[in-house]
This record gives sequence, structure tokens and C-alpha cells, in this order.
Amino acid sequence: MQGQNMSDVIEQYLKAMLAAQRQVEISRAEVADQFNCVPSQINYVIKTRFTPERGYVVKSKRGGGGYIRIHKVSKLSDQSLVCLMADAMPERLTAAEGQGMLQQLYEAGVISRQTGTAMLNVQSDHTLAQADAGATARLRARVMLAFLDSLRYDR
Repeated sequence: MQGQNMSDVIEQYLKAMLAAQRQVEISRAEVADQFNCVPSQINYVIKTRFTPERGYVVKSKRGGGGYIRIHKVSKLSDQSLVCLMADAMPERLTAAEGQGMLQQLYEAGVISRQTGTAMLNVQSDHTLAQADAGATARLRARVMLAFLDSLRYDR
């Protein structure tokens, strides 16, 4: 555990649970107690590391009897992954989120290493540099959506 931050430890714990079953249901408070951290730390890990781009669907219910349900998405076909990503595309996309999506597409065999590298270059902050960081993130999301559409539809 030395050299790892708490977020990494929590992520490994949740991924170990998911290795045993495709879906887990946890209590944010119970996991926070287990790791002696605040519940917002659990929220952070889930929000940043268990995303559709990385192959996860998360549902949660707050309040009494609340839960967080994490489901590892089954990649039935290349198209289902591409459609999932396109449907979940946020209005703004950071460079790290775009890189994560491209990595997922590469690992699923949807795109080649060369295509992934080309898209990384297209999406880079240097290439998309705008005066406003928000405008860059919106442009990156539109570029990624256009790329996903090109994978979905034969034009």
C-alpha cells in the first residue's frame, strides 16, 4: 500500500469486488468507514474511475437505504461500446477523459494503435488550444462525438 494514495486503494478494492461478480452494490458510508475516509472520497473514486468511458455503468440512490450500484459493462459488440460512449458524451470533455475513451476503444479492438495515436494528437490541448478552457473542452467533446459517429455509421 506504500506509494499508493487512498483513491488507488479504494479503486483496487472495488475492482476486486467486480472481478468476482459483474455488478456490486455498496453503501458509500460503509466503504468510507472501512477505509477511514469521508464518503466524498468514495464519490470521487467512483466519478473519476468508474465511468462509461472505462466500461462501467453506475447508478446510485442517496438517503436512507441508499446505495451505489456499479456494473461492469459487457461489450457485446464494438457497436455497443461506441454507442454507449456516444450516448454518454458530456458537453465538455477533458483531455484525460478523451484519452480514457480512446484507450477503452483500443483495448476493445475497435480502433488501431495508429488511429488512437492520431486521435490523441487531434484532441490535444495544443491542437485545440482556445483562449477559453471551456471552449476547448466543448470542442474536444464535439470532435470525439464526430469520431464515434464515424465508427458507428458507414458513410
